[in-house]
Amino acid sequence: MILAIDVGNTNIVLGGLDKSGISFISRLTTSRHKTADEYAILLKELLEIYDADPSSFEGAIISSVIPETDALSDAVEKITEKKPIIVSPGIKTGLNIRIDNPAQLGSDLVVAAVAALAEYRTPIIIVDMGTATTFSVIDRKRNFLGGTIHAGVMISLNALTSNTAQLQQVELIKPANVIGTNTVDSLKSGLLYGNAALVDGMIERIEAELGEKTTVIATGGHAEYIVPYCNHSIKYDEGLLLKGLLLIYNKNK
Repeated sequence: MILAIDVGNTNIVLGGLDKSGISFISRLTTSRHKTADEYAILLKELLEIYDADPSSFEGAIISSVIPETDALSDAVEKITEKKPIIVSPGIKTGLNIRIDNPAQLGSDLVVAAVAALAEYRTPIIIVDMGTATTFSVIDRKRNFLGGTIHAGVMISLNALTSNTAQLQQVELIKPANVIGTNTVDSLKSGLLYGNAALVDGMIERIEAELGEKTTVIATGGHAEYIVPYCNHSIKYDEGLLLKGLLLIYNKNK
């Protein structure tokens, strides 16, 4: 089994994986200020919850969208006694990246694309709904063409509530109707149906540009709330990035 860790701007997703699949998935809050010892304590306690012996991991791999990964990497090495592989430019992925500057492609997008290509039929759209909502596009010939970046669900909500006097934080729960009759339901409608409409609209525009239908995969912390309200057929894959990390680990161990 390997320990796979994906560090996002808001959450750290980690899991134990082997050939049979994902043994566990857990989430921590991303912090740029924790020390290696603090991360080590958190990781040790979390692994105990899932009855995962740190010494049983054959290796580890980390993907991160933030530069501060030394403390986490050191913590992983402390508890597993294995130096983790870091997903970075130059690492073997097998992904053919066709954007202007391949080195600028976020490691999370690379990892998700590697997993999608291994499991789904091309062409592919990957919708990752985390701090930002990103769309990644892979063509029929398995080339990573590029994508789009949008404000994430909670960024939009936080911007509204922090800059307006009469709007409040709400939960991502379905409102009674699309047309809200009060402030809370109106916000919920905008967040859920509005983001679902964004996803549907971008899928249509991307497919029109490609000239063919695609396999659409959604992942990320907010995808499970939005996907049920989309009109398009979308495969929700919570562990997409972890599966991609396992594939990249096997290419580089």
